[in-house]
Amino acid sequence: MTDQKQGIRPTTYVLQKGETTELIDGAVIEEILACIFVNGQELAKFMCTPHRLDELAIGFLRSEGIIQTMADIDLLTISKNGSCVDIWLRDSNFSLPGKPIITSGCGGGVTFDDLSQRHPSLNTNTTIEPAQIATLMQRLHLAAELYNEVRGVHTSALSDGHELLLVAQDVGRHNTIDRLWGQALKQGVEINGRILLASGRISSEMLNKAAKMGVPIIISRTSPTSLSVDLGRAWNITVIGYARGNSYRVYTAPERVVSGSALPVAMAGHSS
Repeated sequence: MTDQKQGIRPTTYVLQKGETTELIDGAVIEEILACIFVNGQELAKFMCTPHRLDELAIGFLRSEGIIQTMADIDLLTISKNGSCVDIWLRDSNFSLPGKPIITSGCGGGVTFDDLSQRHPSLNTNTTIEPAQIATLMQRLHLAAELYNEVRGVHTSALSDGHELLLVAQDVGRHNTIDRLWGQALKQGVEINGRILLASGRISSEMLNKAAKMGVPIIISRTSPTSLSVDLGRAWNITVIGYARGNSYRVYTAPERVVSGSALPVAMAGHSS
């Protein structure tokens, strides 16, 4: 099985179209309970897609502030059954929390940070034009190989505003963000000031991770939550939802969207 096929499980289903019934040999996205061990102790459990688990683990450790660079990792191995990542840090004195972190596949997981923790306001020169929004979202759709084959999976990407630099897919939308950070660390890709593209709902946990990454613009084809909008305003992150074709909604920090039309006065008042 090639890398891009990992996470897909063959299955048979009955397709009903009107009065016609057909037995189909198809596939579904795979979901497993995976774990991360650090220095021999269990740190976290994930409901996730079982592919490139090393990138998911590395990104999660970076997001939680446990590592800063790949140099902090002495050894990383994945179990033979592909469901557990074992990481040994160069810091043998690292102290784990009292109990394992359990993070769900669709947001709302428990992490070390409290979302009420204040992040510095993201003051960057990153901007985006309306035409770029449509182009990048189209490229995100084309890059979603697992979704295009079996559906049921989220896709996220980091962009410089012109090209997709990194792409990640998982059953958990926030897992894709950790995967992007893990890829960036492994490949030496700068993430600060980039644009985050997402296929699914923008949750508060995704905003929290974006703030840690220094990502000032998040674009999704669906909706943000109320808390993610509040956090976008507090942390000066541009939140763009329902980006479909030439239509989109800018919920926060609209000044980063370079457009020939003036911002509504009421909207401009909510951007800070």
